[in-house]
Amino acid sequence: MTTLDRANPEIGSISAFFPCYNDAMSIENMVDDVRSSLVRVVNDFEIIVVNDGSRDDSREVLRRLRERVPELRVIEHETNRGYGGALISGFANSTKQWIFYTDGDAQYDATEILRCTAVATADTDVVQGFKIGRGDPFHRRVIGRAYHHLVKALFGLPVRDTDCDFRLIRRSAMDRVTLQSTSGVICVEMMYSLKKAGARFAEVGVSHHHRPHGKSQFFRLPAIARSAVQLVTLWFRLVPTRRGRRPAE
Repeated sequence: MTTLDRANPEIGSISAFFPCYNDAMSIENMVDDVRSSLVRVVNDFEIIVVNDGSRDDSREVLRRLRERVPELRVIEHETNRGYGGALISGFANSTKQWIFYTDGDAQYDATEILRCTAVATADTDVVQGFKIGRGDPFHRRVIGRAYHHLVKALFGLPVRDTDCDFRLIRRSAMDRVTLQSTSGVICVEMMYSLKKAGARFAEVGVSHHHRPHGKSQFFRLPAIARSAVQLVTLWFRLVPTRRGRRPAE
């Protein structure tokens, strides 16, 4: 058993996972960074990468990585299931008391999982990150803030940065919700569903960097239009109307 540094007694075990789509240039560092942090604070952990039908060298990188990282498991999607599909697989395959995830593209610093573990208490079910600055061009920051305000108004979410994909969630809280979205709106569905299930939230600031490799698929007009339609569809599915209609199960 290792001597732990800054261990939180509330954190017994952690599953840390990354959705990976064409992230061959960054996923190895993400796995190494989260592992170097986890060994400092917990004795029982696993690392999962969901390779969501990547068309680059991600599969080969992950094969080599498994040979030297004993805690790593790789979930292979033969075809791309979308961001939501990758998250659903990650949650379904996580076995520990707490589940952490962030993206595999290195816009977030995986070592900052320690910021999440430090603030988790017995009264916390979700530690939600919020971006300290944003490592994106100006137009993306504007779109991101507009998106945040839209979803906050539509869904009444209790966090300041819904689209910050840096989260530590108690597994028992995730067991109370069922996620269906296969696109990026799964984050809104997740936060709203956890809120409705009575989850207790804490927030912590995390760094956000310019994407070092590849291009985001979200900040394009067709993708933004699809997201708008998906948000409206999600609202009608989840949120009761003033007439008292209950959301579909």
